[in-house]
Amino acid sequence: MRTTDKKMVSENLHLNNALKEHFGFDQFKGEQKEIIESILNKNDTFVIMPTGGGKSLCYQLPALISEGVTVVISPLIALMKNQVDLVRSFSEKEQVAHFLNSSLTKAQQRQVKGDLENGITRLLYVAPETLTKEENIEFLSGLNISFFAVDEAHCISEWGHDFRPEYRKLREMMKEIGKDIPIIALTATATPKVQDDIVKNLELENTNTFIASFNRPNLYYEIVPKINKNQTLRHMVRFISKNKGKSGVIYALNRRTTEELAAMLMANGIKAVAYHAGLESGLRAKRQDQFLKDEVDVIVATIAFGMGIDKPDVRFVLHYDVPKSIENYYQETGRAGRDGLKSSCILYYSYKDVEKLEHLMRDKPLSEREMGAQLIDEMLAYTESGACRRRLLLHYFGEKSNIENCGYCDNCINPKEPLDVKDSVKIILDAVKELHEKVGINYLVDFVLGVKTPQIITYKHDQCKTFASGQIMEMDAPFWQSLIRQMMLEGFIRKDIEEYGLIKITKEGEKFLKNPFAIKVPLNHEYRDMDESDLENEVTNETEHLDPVLFEDLMKIREKVARKHDIPPYTVFFEQSLEDMCSLYPTNMEELQRIYGVNQGKALKFGRPFINHIATYVEEHDIIKPDDFVMKNVASKSGIKVFIIQNIDRQIPLENIASAKNLSIEELIEAMEEIVYGGTKLNVNYLLEDIDEDDLEEILDYFREVEEDNLEEICAEFSDYDIEYEQFQLIRLKFLNDFGF
Repeated sequence: MRTTDKKMVSENLHLNNALKEHFGFDQFKGEQKEIIESILNKNDTFVIMPTGGGKSLCYQLPALISEGVTVVISPLIALMKNQVDLVRSFSEKEQVAHFLNSSLTKAQQRQVKGDLENGITRLLYVAPETLTKEENIEFLSGLNISFFAVDEAHCISEWGHDFRPEYRKLREMMKEIGKDIPIIALTATATPKVQDDIVKNLELENTNTFIASFNRPNLYYEIVPKINKNQTLRHMVRFISKNKGKSGVIYALNRRTTEELAAMLMANGIKAVAYHAGLESGLRAKRQDQFLKDEVDVIVATIAFGMGIDKPDVRFVLHYDVPKSIENYYQETGRAGRDGLKSSCILYYSYKDVEKLEHLMRDKPLSEREMGAQLIDEMLAYTESGACRRRLLLHYFGEKSNIENCGYCDNCINPKEPLDVKDSVKIILDAVKELHEKVGINYLVDFVLGVKTPQIITYKHDQCKTFASGQIMEMDAPFWQSLIRQMMLEGFIRKDIEEYGLIKITKEGEKFLKNPFAIKVPLNHEYRDMDESDLENEVTNETEHLDPVLFEDLMKIREKVARKHDIPPYTVFFEQSLEDMCSLYPTNMEELQRIYGVNQGKALKFGRPFINHIATYVEEHDIIKPDDFVMKNVASKSGIKVFIIQNIDRQIPLENIASAKNLSIEELIEAMEEIVYGGTKLNVNYLLEDIDEDDLEEILDYFREVEEDNLEEICAEFSDYDIEYEQFQLIRLKFLNDFGF
């Protein structure tokens, strides 16, 4: 065996042994080994590896086996903590990995720096802001740094989905720390334009670039039209209920929507919590841990959640709102199925959501608006396309694919009838050629349709030979836009992002012009033109399936129960509740509580004779129960507040108020606190009549004396009094009412 061969075998054994020793894995995934060898050989290295591909190991393993410390630049504090905890879990020494950021106390920072100076630490995670401090640059300059790792490197590019201006300064700060230190840059999503930005900005030299496939074959992609809110929520609850007990993430555009969706899911028996940047950091961490530990099934989040979350068994990712870009969409859906098992990605789409995104861009600088508009346009094209979703995503990230039908997206499972577009393709190519490849999609569509826009008239393009050439096809603008997108997908034309999205003809397009041939493509879905009438076949009126015999039986039972309790029949169950029972056939208490207008208390009080009769009826008539239910809506917070104010004024007992709105006493008092803190008085005196007047006065005096509103401290001060915590909350409300207004 030659010396070089022996050396390669030795190095392979060394890396394989290190992988087993430090992470417990028997073999590398994909090009992990080649990437690690590249950075160990002091080469600048660029890695694009989709979520779940093992990106972090590409810098963690070489860091652990190299001399000195690896400095990892990471954008989020929460992400750093997760990564540090993960590395520590594989090591006997806690000090093997640290993070250095603003969340640490001075004493903790001294401890971290001491471990670094003593050579104990192999991985140091820092935020880019940390490197802006001169004292940190000076400190790091004195260490033996093996290499820099720039995680989430797409943050460098203004075309990236999470642009961070601080990332633009990284190269300058790295040079101050050490000029010849190699760099590994890593990201899960980067278009060719973003890739170029990363390489140029970090000044990567003689770079070894590794690009893994963007294809996630285990993910199912689907677009569901979002015609109205109730229909969308119903679809969402049905889908999640069919995947009961499985982990999922729902992304929404704003904080309020996350709270509303989480409340709606909870009302329908789904363990869910909201997560957004407006929550206190401790609560965010708690909810993240609950999700990771399977204490909740669904987390409803803004984009504040998810980056770097290493939960392999997320079975679905739902988008309630349209993401701002395909990069956002790809990275967020990429959090599903990281264990390689089949998972679903569903996006609820309405053009109104696109208009909201465009509205949010109105106050941005012009350059940012232009970039944002292009990114939104790409997202719009993806959602409305009739082509294979997987192929569209791969094409967007510059990956060539021969996939025609992936068999695992909505468009491939239910394909649209393709049209022969040979003549239309030639019209577009001829127009692009005559316009010297100097126009974008919208301009081109107006041109072939013969629309005399101010720009077309200014450039005298209305005098061109191919102007209005598309009118002969008698097709509208959406057809031509869809066709142009399909031509990109087929490789006849390309959009030059460097030149602001101008359309260029490719070699394939030139071949077609010389010798046109038949070509069939699926055209766009017409989601924009849909209204509620288009859903008549999809969302049927359940009373059409009403069982009239059973309905009559239940009406008689209701009348009997009402007489027994000496109450009007409608107070037992609403008529709509009986209709739902006749189409959904609830045969136990849990199923009965899913019926419209039925809560736990009402089910327990009146429900037994109804479900007993339905169970017998189902058995006698061999009825197969539908896999369906009635979704419970959550009353708006403002409606609940008005109800509380009115009932407190009427001096109704708290138990009755809480029961009427299906709240716990704790939740009711929290709502009352929100009302008082919002500036509305609540007269709670009648709720404090059981408390000794002298004791009450003494506690109110104490409230006047304390500087901070610390209820736990007050409870401890009066711990020998026979007063419960909820009563202390009510006393505080009285104090605020009496003295705070």
